[in-house]
This record gives sequence, structure tokens and C-alpha cells, in this order.
Amino acid sequence: MEKLLLSVAGPTAIGKTAMAISLARHFGTEIISSDSRQFYQEMKIGTAVPDSEELQTVTHHFIQHKRIFDSYSVGDFERDALQLLEKLFREHDVVVMVGGSGLYNDAVIKGLDKFPKIDPDIRARLNEEYAEQGIGILQERLEASDPKYFEKVDRSNPHRLIRALEICLGTGKPYSSFLAKPKEPRPFRTIRLGLKADRQLVYERINTRVDKMIAEGLVEEVKPLQQFKDLNALQTVGYKELFRYLEGKWTLDFAISEIKKNTRRFAKRQMTWLDKNEDILWVAHDIATDDLLFKIENEI
Repeated sequence: MEKLLLSVAGPTAIGKTAMAISLARHFGTEIISSDSRQFYQEMKIGTAVPDSEELQTVTHHFIQHKRIFDSYSVGDFERDALQLLEKLFREHDVVVMVGGSGLYNDAVIKGLDKFPKIDPDIRARLNEEYAEQGIGILQERLEASDPKYFEKVDRSNPHRLIRALEICLGTGKPYSSFLAKPKEPRPFRTIRLGLKADRQLVYERINTRVDKMIAEGLVEEVKPLQQFKDLNALQTVGYKELFRYLEGKWTLDFAISEIKKNTRRFAKRQMTWLDKNEDILWVAHDIATDDLLFKIENEI
């Protein structure tokens, strides 16, 4: 049988973890998490890490295996995930991958665009500019350096702006000139499963999840992380807003409302990313397992 990767994707709070566990149990296999914020040990509640029962039901990989102080890029994840898949496919014909981080999913499925190594001082200077002058300076510099990429980048995401700028500055070439080069084919087949639901339902589930996180102690989880708030891992919805509350700039109620709002925006960006992929098999978020398996068999 051709080795098969089942990739479960969709907006946050739609039920990806439950579907991935159901599939892994059916196929007697293991799960790779491609959620880039669930990698970190210090960020459990705010990233909706699977609970202990879920983790015991099926073996998960790339869950809380890093510290927030570690440098761990999407390229590192691509390398580690492919090495693990090579091992898992010796024991299983099917492996399940789940996560809402579109770039990390694509890194495993398609491969990343390759970039030369850049002097880390360039990124450090860009981070300083961002801290001192805000996101506007990054947007202006990228528009001047690479107008082609500037047209399609998420201009509200400082990390994407900084990444593109450091390539422009470090190579003297536009970031876009390194994109869409031929990539090495993967030695396995992938079926992408995209979970969908009515937008209002997704928003309701997001609101419920945020309330649950607060009840479970998210504020207490964030408190000891405040001194590290500038770390890349902590530039995450749920943490950024509570830092402002702990600094006395916002009330708790307002911070919670901002978490909900920003999570809804994040879910919208996730769907925009997924909509770019024409090969996704879209299924209802509450599809019965038997019906889902029938669709997968048809794809195979």
C-alpha cells in the first residue's frame, strides 16, 4: 500500500483534535501535531493542547517538546517531521497530521522554499525597529524592497514582514524571487481534510473555548511568562492580550473580549490560507466517522 498522510486542518476550535484522534484510532496509527504554538511546554492552556486523556488515547508527537526560549523554525519542523514520518511509515501505512498552522502543514506536505542563511544581526535590528517604531516601519520597508510580495503578505503579521525583510536585506534580492521554485517530491501521498462549519458556529465555539481557558487558569499560566513577553513564541493570541491586562493597561473583561476578537480574526486568516489549496477534501466538522472513512476510501 502506498504510504498515506492524512492531514486534518481547519479554523481554530472547529474540532480538529477529536477528528484526528478518531482517524488515528481507526487506522491504529500515531499523530503528528503541526500546531506551532503547541510545541512549547510553558503554553498549555492558551494553545489548547490535547488533554491527558486525549494524549493517552493516541500517541502524539511535537506536543510541548520545546521551551519558549528555544529557537525552532518551520524549517526545523519540516526536517524533524520528515525524519519522524520515515520512521513511522516503517510501522504504519497511514499517519495522521493535525494542526491549524498552514505554513507548517505545507512545509511537510509540499516542502519549503529554500533561502540562504542570513546574518542573525539583521533580524535583531528589525526586531528593534519594530519594538521602537511599530509595524508601520516594517510595512514601508517591505513595500519598497519587494512590492510583489508586499501585495500578498499578511501585513498585520510582523513575523512575516520581518522574515521577508531579512531576506531582502541579507541577499540584496527580493524575497519573492526565492518563492515557488521546484521542490523535491514527497515519498508518500497526502490527503488533506478540511473541516468546515457555519461561520457563526465557529465564532460561538471560539467564544466558548476562550471562556473555558480562562476558567482553567489561563491568567495564572500567563503571569510567570510576562517577563519573557518579547519572545517570538509568546507573540500569540491569548498571551499578548493578557500581558496588557497584567500591566494594568486593560481590564480583564476587555482583555478577554480582545482574545475572542483576535481569535476570530485568526480563524478567518486560517480559512483564507486553506482556501488557496485546491486539493483539500472539505468535510463537515461533525461528519460521522463512517462517512468520513468512506470519503477517504474514495480519495484513495
